[in-house]
Amino acid sequence: MRKALICLVPITALVLLVVAGAALAPQSANSSAQVGNKIYAHKLAVALGKEPARGKEMPLSSGILYTLMEGTGVINQRAAKWAQTPQGRAALSGSSLSNGKTEGCQNAFYGHGMTNTRVNQDCSFRRQAEEIIQINPSDERNIIAGQNDSRIGFNHCGYDWSFNGGTSWGDQLPPFFQFVQLDNHTADACSDPTGAWDSHGNAYVGGVLFDIASGANSVVVMKSNAGNGGAFYHSPAPGAFQAYLDTPVGVVANDDGELVASDKELMTADSNPSSPKRDNVYMTWTLFNADNHSPINFSQSTDGGAHWPTRVEISGSNAAICTFPVAGPCNDDQGSDPVVGPDGTIYVAFANGNIPGAGIQQVLFVKCPASADCTNAANWSVPAKVGDMISTHPVGGSGQHGCPNRQCLPPNGYRAPDETTVTISVDRNSKLYVTWADHRNNTNANCELGAAGGGSPPCDHDIFYAYSADGGGTWSATRDITPRSTFGENAQWQSWSEVTNDGSRLWVAYYDRHYGNCETTGCNDITAAEITNPASASPSYAYQRVTTASMPNLTPANNPVQAGFLGDYMGVDTDSHNDAHIVWADTRPIRGTAPEEDVYYSEVHHGQ
Repeated sequence: MRKALICLVPITALVLLVVAGAALAPQSANSSAQVGNKIYAHKLAVALGKEPARGKEMPLSSGILYTLMEGTGVINQRAAKWAQTPQGRAALSGSSLSNGKTEGCQNAFYGHGMTNTRVNQDCSFRRQAEEIIQINPSDERNIIAGQNDSRIGFNHCGYDWSFNGGTSWGDQLPPFFQFVQLDNHTADACSDPTGAWDSHGNAYVGGVLFDIASGANSVVVMKSNAGNGGAFYHSPAPGAFQAYLDTPVGVVANDDGELVASDKELMTADSNPSSPKRDNVYMTWTLFNADNHSPINFSQSTDGGAHWPTRVEISGSNAAICTFPVAGPCNDDQGSDPVVGPDGTIYVAFANGNIPGAGIQQVLFVKCPASADCTNAANWSVPAKVGDMISTHPVGGSGQHGCPNRQCLPPNGYRAPDETTVTISVDRNSKLYVTWADHRNNTNANCELGAAGGGSPPCDHDIFYAYSADGGGTWSATRDITPRSTFGENAQWQSWSEVTNDGSRLWVAYYDRHYGNCETTGCNDITAAEITNPASASPSYAYQRVTTASMPNLTPANNPVQAGFLGDYMGVDTDSHNDAHIVWADTRPIRGTAPEEDVYYSEVHHGQ
């Protein structure tokens, strides 16, 4: 059933061999020859500096990109060299966790009134990053989370559950990988985890399945019936033995061509008991296509995730705001986020690049009313502009803290794509809130596109929001959540947000370099902004440091296996007490000295 893959030493084997002290011989990495999907191959070649970008094309998500780098040997070469250095041997010497325990590798950090609890429970020295979190509306102590997960090699989608409000967690890799794609073999990898609950407490998770050496890629969904609480997932197909089956999966998209590539999907469900479309499940995603554009697509399931009959392009056309390279189509998109209003209306926000100027983008919005058939593109609104997205931070150079051929915020080497920070949420009064990150307030020429040597700090990157009180008809002026007057000249980036049900608070969490000397060393923290009365003329802002200590900068010099990828998004959800629940990728080691990426969780109480 499986095709032979033309791939080099996978990351699983790499780490095991390094820990065992085995020498790894560097191998060649010919990216385009080994990647079967031509769109993926081009995106990888751009990231490696081997091909130029075509116009204002949107970037590929980190989970897929770094899998391609692993599968073609790029990361293995770097890691093999590092493993033979004194720094590499010292960092890995303490990586064994053979402590006789069987409940997984639990950990928690404590400090200044906060608890940071490790979510993923595997004991490997491998990457977990790019997170979602969703609270069960039927039982708020039941929480699911998810992340990109490399514990079994390449990148996969891992999912987690808690039945005690996040005090302790279990985790798993869901049974996506028995699904046979259109080229008649199973997938190599999964990226971009997503999850949702319906009104009856059924949980759903999804991801993008793809291959290294062929063009096949798919978007799939699995289910966890009410009562299981996300502790295991099974086929969404109805039937007496549903919970025992892992096939068939819910198939949202399924493509075998070399010139079609799905990316960056996110899911939501209509959990509103009074909605006419109660318990429908929705998915939006980016579809890279042969004409070098990437419109946002939509599909829905009306039978518990079992069937997804139609996909439709929803990013639309508006000549007044989408003017480049021609006026009209809003089809250079990335990072869509869907949400359902209390009446069943579907709202979607996303980043768009159909305007001239390097690094100049915009945040757009579309909706489909509850009374309409949303599988008909004509029933979606004309895209409206929420605000500007000025993503002019630098493309880094080489060196210890470098991020060659990718946008970052030096001295961090992590990819920092603003396109995937667009978040939309809605309160019970149908007021809408959209948040994102961008670089508009930076004044340091050394932290701009084209900066010599790839740029240097300080980098004044900020988090913003806008709201609409009329269902997206008009939008407020953009508001800066992290102004220089409060935070200084430093970087806040990769934000995510959620409004409380009553609309009294908008919670926004983000990576933050304003503590200590992090702006110059590249360490990071997580901060939660609590915005009270966010739709008023004069909202109030309060800030809570979530991390108990700063997270060290992860670089090729101290961990080349995981360096460069901190995920494209993090997760925030709110509960009925108006508190925030946050998950993020954390680089603090719990054994050895090398920073590594794991997922951590914290609850932040309102007014804390």
